[in-house]
Amino acid sequence: MTLIKEKKVAKFANEQCYICNGSDFALNHVLWPELINDWQLSEREVAYIDRQQGESCVACGANLRSIALAKSIVTFFDESTCLQSLVELAQFAGTRILEMNEAGALTPYLKKSNYYTYAAYPDVDIHNLPYQEGEFDLVVHSDTLEHVQNPVHALSECRRVLRLGGALCFTVPVIVGRMSRSREGLKKSYHGNSENSRDDYMVHTEFGADAWTYLFEAGFSDIRIHSFGYPAGLALVGIK
Repeated sequence: MTLIKEKKVAKFANEQCYICNGSDFALNHVLWPELINDWQLSEREVAYIDRQQGESCVACGANLRSIALAKSIVTFFDESTCLQSLVELAQFAGTRILEMNEAGALTPYLKKSNYYTYAAYPDVDIHNLPYQEGEFDLVVHSDTLEHVQNPVHALSECRRVLRLGGALCFTVPVIVGRMSRSREGLKKSYHGNSENSRDDYMVHTEFGADAWTYLFEAGFSDIRIHSFGYPAGLALVGIK
């Protein structure tokens, strides 16, 4: 797959990168024809999903998906700062964090916690997490849920391992103009790149405008949505 870098550098009105406070962004096209056809994406949908995955902060390299996720984490801590500054605070050092798969550009910052745990899916089964109830203050995963067979059960497991008042912050690719659907019975579709056909890259759920309802079904009652460059960058939060 060839990535084509746009010459134009974009800016967002009144918003800077929530990881590094950068203000310049550049676009790489990352979608490929087979995926576009499999998901039956319109021209508009291709444009904003390309931005979600391929438009990045020039300063730190994080894409809009990661920046939206960072925004959700910073907001959970009630801090008007960027992630780079947040992780230097004493309160962050004591935060018990579970990261499921590497959350894009956020991983080096999440590791600043003295109580950081990393779990690689599918080596660690998100449907049966090997952790105690209430063990973590923050659970993070990014573009992982679409690859699991039962997303509601996976979210309920994330909720189980959170303390009361703890947060699950995550992203999934959301097509905002349609409802979510299972890909069961459809042609197998994979994320990552155009050559990937590993089972853990296979998509089980295409998330749509009702993606937030999965959190309610999993037992969360306090749900928040954060955007960066809507509809490209979206992050969901469930508070236990």
